[in-house]
Amino acid sequence: MQRSKGSPRGGGAGQESWVGPLDGHDPVPAEEAGQLRYDDPWYDALASGWGESAGDGAQGPAVVPSARTEGGAGAAAAADVYLEVQRSAAFQEVRRRYRRFVVPAFVAFFAWYVGYVVAATTVPELMARPVAGAVNVAMAAGLGQFLSTFLLTWAYARHARLRRDRAALELRWDTQELTRGMNGGTS
Repeated sequence: MQRSKGSPRGGGAGQESWVGPLDGHDPVPAEEAGQLRYDDPWYDALASGWGESAGDGAQGPAVVPSARTEGGAGAAAAADVYLEVQRSAAFQEVRRRYRRFVVPAFVAFFAWYVGYVVAATTVPELMARPVAGAVNVAMAAGLGQFLSTFLLTWAYARHARLRRDRAALELRWDTQELTRGMNGGTS
């Protein structure tokens, strides 16, 4: 693997053996390759408080069930961990919060879109009515479709950030820890 300007990265003068990049990350020396690092791009997010305990004590942290040890080894045991997490109250709460936003938002947006299409095809005289100058009802409603799309995207991202991301990240970390513990610290 060729380095920038033909030299390896890093300031060392000695010869270093490099392990190739994984998922676009910088390569690591072979000596360090045995010491696995679990870097999570979500942990470095700019939102404050990610990956930290709530601290306010309003509602205790969601408990994820512990890993089963009698379930076999390898993939079957990891599958058991994922099934346990999926059945946990914390996971169900994340899914419930997701559905509480997505289902009504979908229904409202789909009704608005279908209403626009139906009105454009069934009552063209209404859609041709001028609103301001050369702008008619159809043009205003069409621009409203774009505006509502952007507003729905913003609302979804905000809802996810405020209501689901922290709990989902905690579930993710807990699941990784459970599966790592089953594999003897490596995964």
